Amino acid sequence: MSKTKQKSIDELLKEALVPKDEQPYQVPENWTYFYFTSILDIQGGTQPPKSQFINEPKEGYIRLVQIRDFASDDYLTYIPYTNKLRLIEEEDILIARYGASVGRILTGLSGAYNVALAKVVYPKEHIYRKYLYWLLQTEHFQGPLKMISRSAQAGFNKNDLSNIKLPLPPYNEQKRIAEKIERLFAKIDEAKRLIEEVKESVELRRAAILDRAFRGELGTNDPNEKGMLEESNVITKRDIVPENEQLYEVPKNWIWVKAGNVTEVVGGGTPKTTVREYYENGNVPWITPADLSDFEGIYISRGQRNITSEGLRNSSAKLLPAKTVLLSSRAPIGYVAIAANLLSTNQGFKSFIPSDVIDSEYLYWYLKKSKKYLEGMGSGSTFKEISASKCKEIKIPLPPINEQKRISKRVGMLLNNLDREKEMVLEVEEKLDLLKQSILSKAFRGELGTNDPNDEHAIELLKEVLKSK
Repeated sequence: MSKTKQKSIDELLKEALVPKDEQPYQVPENWTYFYFTSILDIQGGTQPPKSQFINEPKEGYIRLVQIRDFASDDYLTYIPYTNKLRLIEEEDILIARYGASVGRILTGLSGAYNVALAKVVYPKEHIYRKYLYWLLQTEHFQGPLKMISRSAQAGFNKNDLSNIKLPLPPYNEQKRIAEKIERLFAKIDEAKRLIEEVKESVELRRAAILDRAFRGELGTNDPNEKGMLEESNVITKRDIVPENEQLYEVPKNWIWVKAGNVTEVVGGGTPKTTVREYYENGNVPWITPADLSDFEGIYISRGQRNITSEGLRNSSAKLLPAKTVLLSSRAPIGYVAIAANLLSTNQGFKSFIPSDVIDSEYLYWYLKKSKKYLEGMGSGSTFKEISASKCKEIKIPLPPINEQKRISKRVGMLLNNLDREKEMVLEVEEKLDLLKQSILSKAFRGELGTNDPNDEHAIELLKEVLKSK
């Protein structure tokens, strides 16, 4: 019986090397490209039955590592140890094989691992671990893998990876590349940490501006202006909230009132959805809380749907004048907008039609600032809701009308400045994420300035790997 002829090193090298004209990118002269499976391998995990799973460590059991464990320790799983299990150490590199996580490169856990993961087997004396870890996260590997994953619903296997082409520099260059990537990424991560601090600062400053605005601490108050009790016929002494019930101290020419004394509180409604005539060709804007979920403006003119005049008449929806302040009163409590024109709302709102003594924008900002206060007023077992009667009881600090307008203008300006600052920070954050991709892209084309042309050609490294197989 004849023995299978063993391939020569030249034959193995020819199979392993990617021809020059088929290499994806130009790389330094002492680099080369190899096919994934010529020197790398993968080992899939094992999947014990769920009946063997326990949630606490126990003698004779071993941790079963799953994809979700790399994000959280909330769902640790242990299984009986057997010699049939595939095991990993913390230094091992894994590839997620299935679903939305396919292609994720994972490391840092030890134990047995399940079938949704594949361990990368590589020649550790010739391939630097961190070089391989970063390389597998680049388009060199991820691009072809995405194409494979689209056609392979059950995940990928070793043969699927056989035509993936990867760059191979000399070993010392692999180390230099990995070290430079980690130095640069550490600087980027520090910049991102500082950005998170700025973002938190923006939100804290936003809250502080709104809090100070309604205490008379924005520097706009004129103590010589007459208060609303003196200036208005709408408010009487009986309307003033007693001092021991006021939420906090305000300037002497301000007063505390309840919303029901300075606005008309109105509910909304939904015409029967089965009656086409209530909606078809409607020209009455009709707002629901969903219309405000992503709404970033102050004034709203219309929602996703209109209703007809007939629908308005045959429901509890009301036609609200421009400058009415809309407050979502359930699911959730606290969305706020101002009507830019005549419109209506569904029953998810309580709306405030302002009298002459309260400025719409002032009330808008006060309600925006008071979300927690409003949520605390809600009641209900299924979901919390603020009733019309509760809305009338909302306590409002009321300065002179001109001061209300100055506050609204000042708050709008300060918050606009904060929004611009946040936008700039988010743009920088996005650029930092792109910078990481750019660094990885350059790293594996030899463009990070780390390559030494005097290093021995990577083909010699490849020969050593092939000889040892």
